[in-house]
Amino acid sequence: MTNNMAIREKSIVFIGFMGVGKTTIGKLVAKKLYRDFIDIDQVIEAEYGMPVSELFGKIGEKAFRQKEKEVIINLSKQKLKIISLGGGSFLQEEIRETCLSNCIVFFLDLSWESWKERISLIIDSRPVLKGKSIEEIEKLFNDRQEIYLAHHSKIETDNQEIQEIVDYIVETLKLGFELYD
Repeated sequence: MTNNMAIREKSIVFIGFMGVGKTTIGKLVAKKLYRDFIDIDQVIEAEYGMPVSELFGKIGEKAFRQKEKEVIINLSKQKLKIISLGGGSFLQEEIRETCLSNCIVFFLDLSWESWKERISLIIDSRPVLKGKSIEEIEKLFNDRQEIYLAHHSKIETDNQEIQEIVDYIVETLKLGFELYD
């Protein structure tokens, strides 16, 4: 059913490694397009009443990933949303397939060198990074890049201002809406 919805009604999904700016960019795109913004981690945190970093410890990663899958699949079938996925969400095949068939998926790509500059800002809030060496984090970063190749559009974010990225995405979507509706 949702595969038949007009392109301008499809929800927009942002994927990419943790800390690349999916939430920041997603909120701004949502504002410009007059859509609701949804951060999947925030939805799950609200339901459990605790941050993801605590959830991993309390319910475990497997239970968290199952909940994440339920939330994403449900939301990806809704119209006119802007959805930011957690960095590991797209590892689940069912999530990838559902998002790619029901939504417009943007991959926010950031080089390892640029991402490394952000590590001190995000490491404490990302349970997947806890206790890992920089080499282990780099391996995780590189391993996930292959998963992110399943997308509709890739945005290189290195050396770009947030507003430039947002404007580019909005213009790309508007052009796409005109071409395909």
